[in-house]
Amino acid sequence: MILGIDPGLASTGFGVIERRDGRLRAVEWGVIRTRPATSHPQRLVEIHQTVGALLTRYPIDAAAIESWFIHPVSKAAMGMAESRGAVLVAIASASVEVVEYSPNTIKQSVTGNGSAGKEQVRAMVERLVGVDPGSDHASDAIAAALCHLSSSPLADAIRRAR
Repeated sequence: MILGIDPGLASTGFGVIERRDGRLRAVEWGVIRTRPATSHPQRLVEIHQTVGALLTRYPIDAAAIESWFIHPVSKAAMGMAESRGAVLVAIASASVEVVEYSPNTIKQSVTGNGSAGKEQVRAMVERLVGVDPGSDHASDAIAAALCHLSSSPLADAIRRAR
């Protein structure tokens, strides 16, 4: 099983997918929503604990997270960075391999177009795993997991060749 994460302070998307009998299946997906009225540290704790619970509930083989990108609004960038930190600590604490993919790499992997819009990504996610994720955040998280699933055989072959 692969855990995909689309990090954000207010909304962190997650998706757990698996390949069974040659078919892709979304096992669980959703959005961790934190309230602005909650203290900043507590919001990070909520993200960390929810991701930790997913890692406990499922036999996760690897995690894929959207990598850092330059964000035009610095407050949003800080929230994303801090959310990523909370998620990365949860994953590392569970001794699960985590791989980071750029937004363009994820879009390219899922849609064939590195500058695809959210609608295109969501449509392909729905087509590939057979469910409507219900939000762009959950869709992006599932897309990250799909990207890893399609990239990992190549990465394994490169490691073996070294």
